[in-house]
Amino acid sequence: MRAAYFGPSGTFTEEALLTQPDLAAASREPLRTIPEVIAAVESDAADVGVVPIENSIEGSVAITLDTLVFESELLVQREVDLPISLNLCVRTGTTLADVTSVASYPHAIAQCRGWLSSKLPSVAVTAANSTADAAREVSRSKRGGRAAIANALAAEIYGLDLLATEIEDHPENQTRFVVVGRGVPASTGHDKSSIVCFQRADRPGSLLGILQEFAARSINLTKVESRPTKRSLGDYCFLIDFEGHIADELVADCLRNLAARQARVKFLGSYPVAGEASRSRRNAATRAWRTADQWVEGIRGQLRATDELLP
Repeated sequence: MRAAYFGPSGTFTEEALLTQPDLAAASREPLRTIPEVIAAVESDAADVGVVPIENSIEGSVAITLDTLVFESELLVQREVDLPISLNLCVRTGTTLADVTSVASYPHAIAQCRGWLSSKLPSVAVTAANSTADAAREVSRSKRGGRAAIANALAAEIYGLDLLATEIEDHPENQTRFVVVGRGVPASTGHDKSSIVCFQRADRPGSLLGILQEFAARSINLTKVESRPTKRSLGDYCFLIDFEGHIADELVADCLRNLAARQARVKFLGSYPVAGEASRSRRNAATRAWRTADQWVEGIRGQLRATDELLP
């Protein structure tokens, strides 16, 4: 397997990739931008790509969503949740009083806004392509006083010291990553699906009509988000995550009705839910399905080949 990921080496994306045994054993290629990762899979230069899609503090990673929605036909294969700990990384010998500039990925900078305001209020803050790219640039720079906000892995790879640790403003900081590729993974019993709904007309109640299709079938929504369609000001589409798999008849019926009655629908994937409880929930769902299947087969075993009671 060939896995492309948002690089360079040492990013949180690489950390997330390394938590997956099959991806950790794959041939790995770091790429500079998220669209490049997705394009590599589109062109068959890689089998799968790993990119960040959502942070618990700053919300969605817009470039990932927009590339998947508007520029790609790839589908989400799985999600990976990773706890995020951010550090101020510097060259050896640099003190907090020496720091004159801080660089990092915009999402990481935003997650440390309070700490930067308190500890380094007058320091210039600049954007980098990634947290690891910021660490790499600081390690290569000949100018003193430069610092990067990055993870411990990047600091280790690029030979930087951790001047301050866990500087994110909210301790329960997590980022969700997705593995993108081709095809739909088999149902596991604890899955989620992602779609995009494009309204056929901007009319009152159109979003309500979309949501009612889920409510009528008791399908639980886990996320609803609007994004500009890139066509005109005020024209939005709706990204919806919900529990269930396209193989589930209830989900298939919901999407069928959505496409026929409510909106143009783009399918982004059905895939296993990440998280600590996901494995136990999948095992419980498998046991419940096996028990229910045995019950149904027991009833079907009572079917007569012909009905002798009929005249």
